[in-house]
This record gives sequence, structure tokens and C-alpha cells, in this order.
Amino acid sequence: MTLFKVFISAFLIDNVILMRFLALCPFIGMSTDEDKSIGMGLAVTFVTVLATCVTWPIYKFILEPLGLVFLQILVFILVIAALVQLVEFYLKKTAPALYGSMGIYLALITTNCAILAVTFDNISNGYNFIESVVYALGVAMGFLLSLLLLAGIRKRIRTSPIPTFLQGRPILFITAGLMSMAFAGFSGLVK
Repeated sequence: MTLFKVFISAFLIDNVILMRFLALCPFIGMSTDEDKSIGMGLAVTFVTVLATCVTWPIYKFILEPLGLVFLQILVFILVIAALVQLVEFYLKKTAPALYGSMGIYLALITTNCAILAVTFDNISNGYNFIESVVYALGVAMGFLLSLLLLAGIRKRIRTSPIPTFLQGRPILFITAGLMSMAFAGFSGLVK
């Protein structure tokens, strides 16, 4: 599979939020405006790509040769948690407003199932190191795209006449479902 196909597949066809339904908590919680969406998307991108760059060699050169594959989940979670701490320290020093607005969602990147799924997918798909990094970047950019799309739609929802019984979370989940159906149209893009 070419690198372009790996990226497009991760970005659109198998979008981590809209097609695989992972990381829905930050999808709903951090899509209230574009700035928060971009901040969360970039933080997740950094952690996802860096986690892939660290976990792939650990798996291929340490866990697999030594027969310690059963430690994969534990090791990968520890690597992701350490990387999230780096992001937290960096944001606290350089962008305190963004750090404050992200609140609990920044810490939840540690348990973001999408990041852990990327590290497992790279192994199970048999990607080499470069393909793994491209796949991680595609997944993270798909995450960012989904956040930005919902943030833009939420801006319109605020000024739209929505029936009372649909206001709040119900209209968000209906919107997410419609977005997911739209993304299903990309399924024939790469063969």
C-alpha cells in the first residue's frame, strides 16, 4: 500500500471518530469552538505521532524479539501517559489560556482510545516504521478534521431554531450520525 493510500485511508475512509467511533468524549467535549478544537487536535496529533515513533521500535526491537508481546498494552499506555505529561508541561508554560480551556480533556488524552488504537493498528496491519508514522498522522488529522467540522456545525446550531426536546446532546449526536453517514461515502475512494 502506498503512503498516500495509507494516509487517505486513515484520514477519511477509516476516520477514527466518524467511522470507528473512538474518542467520542473529546469529540463532543472539545468541539464547542474552533480554537479548542484546533488545540485539542494538535495535542492529539503530537501525542499520536510521537507515540507511534516510540512504540513501534519498542515493539519490533524489544517486545517481539524477547517474547514479551503480552506487555504491549502496559508499555504502550505508559509511553502515551509520559507523552501527555510532556504536552501538559509545554502547554502550561507556553499557552496557559489553551491549557486552562482544555481542562480535564487534556489529561484524558492519556486514556484516549484512538491513540492506543493507532499503536495497535500499526502492529496488526504490519506497517513498517514510515507507514506507521503516516498512518498515525492520517488518524490524527482525521481527528482534527472531525473536531473542526463539528465545531463549525455547532456554531450554526446555536443560531438555529431547534425544537426544545432536541436541544443539547440529542442534536449533537444526530449531527454526528449524519456526519458519519457522509463519511461512509468515502469508503470506495481507495481500493
